[in-house]
Amino acid sequence: MTVKASPIATLFRMSHPLQRWLAGSWRTLLFGVTMLSLLFSPGSYRRENRRAVAYQIVLGTNANLIWFTVLTALLSLILIRIVVVTAVSYGLSRYALEMVVRVLVLELIPLTAALFIALRRTLPDGVELAEMRARGELHAMQARGFDPIRLEFFPRAVAGIFSVLMLAALSCILSLILAYVSIYGFNHWALPGYTRIVGQIFNPAVTMIFVLKTLFFSLAVSLIPIASSLYTQHRYPYLHPLNSRSKAANELAAMVRLFFVLLLIEIASLMGNYY
Repeated sequence: MTVKASPIATLFRMSHPLQRWLAGSWRTLLFGVTMLSLLFSPGSYRRENRRAVAYQIVLGTNANLIWFTVLTALLSLILIRIVVVTAVSYGLSRYALEMVVRVLVLELIPLTAALFIALRRTLPDGVELAEMRARGELHAMQARGFDPIRLEFFPRAVAGIFSVLMLAALSCILSLILAYVSIYGFNHWALPGYTRIVGQIFNPAVTMIFVLKTLFFSLAVSLIPIASSLYTQHRYPYLHPLNSRSKAANELAAMVRLFFVLLLIEIASLMGNYY
């Protein structure tokens, strides 16, 4: 005889993924508060902690700076050329520079920097920390009297935040220079008009939204993957981490949560700039 499940039981089972999602988001928020409190705590910058933070910052920024700068320069030149040619063909050449700055500098570069650091740095860091946790290295470190939060998690989080801010700032400056050279050439006669147009675009409200968006991008990219590695539940600890289905599911959930948060930040910035 077949027993039909009640609607209440069905709804309860369907709500399990949402409950896990909300629980993971809450743990990520608590982890972010912990990292920010450590960021402003003088005890986080003792000698051993300073070395760990400096090593992670240099490792995360130095390895990605050249590649991201080259990639940004190529994409900027292509996009600038497309926008300028399209604007000239429609008789809108006077708006070409404003379109380039708004599309490239305000929107694309911060998002690209965040995604680049996420794929190249913070997501692999989350995998590494999850493997260390599965092998018991973090527990052994804590047993020896060291705090793994300060020595392993905090330096990687700070390095991710610094890398996103650094890459976004340098790429924005490079894109502004390439936009000027591509439109006006290697001369200085158009510099006053160029700076006036850029200054009109970056009014106080737009500048504040741009800075806040880049900052929130860096926080999301740095905190979400690392927090997921801290709170991952390994149901099968005797399996190798790379072969664990539960670990792959947790990594995918962290990636989806990260992209969802980045999308929300981008939507909020677009609403603040254009509505």
